[in-house]
Formats: sequence, C-alpha cells, structure tokens
Amino acid sequence: MAGDVSVGTRERLLAAAERLLLTEPYDAVSVRAICVAAEANPAAVHYHFGSKDELVVALLEDRLAPLWAERLASVTAAGGPVAAVVEQVLAPFSGLAEDPVGRLHLRLLARFALGQRVDLWRRPWFRMDAWVGLLPEVSARESRRRWALAFDLIILRFGGGGCEGREMSASAVAALRDFVVAGLTAPAPPNDPGGQRQ
Repeated sequence: MAGDVSVGTRERLLAAAERLLLTEPYDAVSVRAICVAAEANPAAVHYHFGSKDELVVALLEDRLAPLWAERLASVTAAGGPVAAVVEQVLAPFSGLAEDPVGRLHLRLLARFALGQRVDLWRRPWFRMDAWVGLLPEVSARESRRRWALAFDLIILRFGGGGCEGREMSASAVAALRDFVVAGLTAPAPPNDPGGQRQ
C-alpha cells in the first residue's frame, strides 16, 4: 500500500509541475508551489526526485520516452541505417510542436539538453552512451560529438532559440533530416581513425 501512495505522490508532483509550468516561467515555479499544487508534503520533491531540476527531467523522461523508445529500439535492433534512426528521432517533434503541452516539453528539453545537464538523465535514449555505437565508422569520441551536435540542432530548432511555437513545414523537416544525416555520416576526420573505440 505504501508503494501505491508513493507512486501516486510522484505522479501528482509531475502533473502539478507540468500544470504550473504551462502558465509560469521555469524560474518562477518553486518547489513549494509544486508541493502545494500536488497536495504533497513540502519535502516530497526532495524525497522523490532530489531537486526541481531532477523532477523536471523525470517529467520529460516519463512523457517523452514512450514517443521514442519502441521506434528507436526497433530501428537500431534491425541495424537500420543512420537515416532511418534520424527519421525516427525527428518523427515525434512536429506533433509536439503543435500542442501546448508538447511545446512545454520541448522548451524544457531545450533548457536541460542544451544546458548540458547530462548528469540528470536516467533513461537510455536520453543518455549519450546509447547513441555512440550507432556510428561505427568513427571513434566513440567523434560519435559523441556528432550526436551532441545533431541533438543540439534538432532541439534548438524545435524547442529553443526563439523557434518554439513556429511550425516547421514538411520540406523544412526534410531539410533538417538531410542535414543531420549528412553530418552524422560524414567521413571520419584524418585524426580520428574510423571504428576505433576510445
């Protein structure tokens, strides 16, 4: 029974934070306000997440992971080409950009992903180590660099830099896809022996 209460409190905290962040800027939403809105003990955020940042990262992982987990697992298990992986990464972004809650998630994703808060992510597709092996023709270091740049560009385009709320046409998404694929699949630089793991 205690486990059910704990799960219920955790979900109430996530839902309360999401509701508050829909109408208030991130820095204006306090841990106390989240706890009050969730009808939870003032220490509940610390107990369940550790901090407001960790709560929001958990919110993003809970809400966004289902959009990517199955499609990415499927294409990578089949050894799909990089273009197919990028296609699966981009697929949910347009839908998110069309919805107010989705736009909130994109703004928050931009805040944490572009802010280089890599230490907060827990789920596999949110961590860079899940991506490194998908570019076997370059070193792990170069693969990390390329994926980081690709995600920065995608997230910036959909969730930050003043672009949020602006729909991307199908041709703009296709151009973004082609640009990202070209960057990921470019030949290894001379000082980076292809396929060597670092």
